[in-house]
Amino acid sequence: MTTGRNSVFGWRLAVTLMAAAGCMPQGQNAGEGRATVVHNQSVERAVINQPVGPMPGPGDISPLANPLGSDPTARMEGYHLFNQFNCSGCHGGRGGGGMGPSLRDPWWLYGSTADRIFNSIAQGRGRGMPSWGSRIPEKQIWELTAYIQSMRTEDEPEAPR
Repeated sequence: MTTGRNSVFGWRLAVTLMAAAGCMPQGQNAGEGRATVVHNQSVERAVINQPVGPMPGPGDISPLANPLGSDPTARMEGYHLFNQFNCSGCHGGRGGGGMGPSLRDPWWLYGSTADRIFNSIAQGRGRGMPSWGSRIPEKQIWELTAYIQSMRTEDEPEAPR
C-alpha cells in the first residue's frame, strides 16, 4: 500500500484520467474546487474537465469538389468510360446494381460526394471494388465521378427511359 505523496499523485492521476474520459459523476466536475480527503489528507481537485485533443478522423474538412465541375462534356466522357471499363459488369446496366451496389439509389456506404466517389474508384473498397488509381489517369476518374453524380438527374447523359 502506498502512502504519503505517492498516493496523492496516484489519486490525482486517476481523477485526471477519469475527467478526460468523461467518467466523472453527473453534476460533478473535477475542477469545482471542492476538497476531498484521501488517507487523512485534504486534497484540492485541480483537474478541469475538458477535451484532451481533437477527435480522430477527417472531422470538419470540407469535401473536395470535382475540378471538372458540371461540365457536360466530362459527364458524357464519364459515361463512355463507364462502359469502356465495364463498370456495368459489377454495378449493372446504367449503374442500377448487380454484383456491386447500385449507383442510382440515395444510400451510399462510403459517401456520395465527389471526393468520396473519386476515392472509391481510385483506392478501391473492401468486398470487391478494385483500385483503379494506378491504371486510370486522374482526369478520367473525375470524369467517371461526374457521370456517376449525374445519375438520377436531368443532366445524366443517355439516361434510361
